Amino acid sequence: MGDLFTIPQGEKKIAVELTIKEAMALMGQQFPYGSEVKAAAQQKVRQAVERQYEIVSN
Repeated sequence: MGDLFTIPQGEKKIAVELTIKEAMALMGQQFPYGSEVKAAAQQKVRQAVERQYEIVSN
C-alpha cells in the first residue's frame, strides 16, 4: 500500500513535551476520570505541527 499523498518535509522532526500520562493516553491507555488527558496530548501535538507549518487553526 503506497502513500496517498506527500507531506512536504514529512521526515523532519519536531519536539513535543508530554507527561507520562499523556504519552500513555496516545498509546491507547484509558484513565478513569481522565478523559481530558488524551485530548490535552493531542492538542500539544497538533500545536507543534501547526507551529512547524505555520498553519492557522480554525
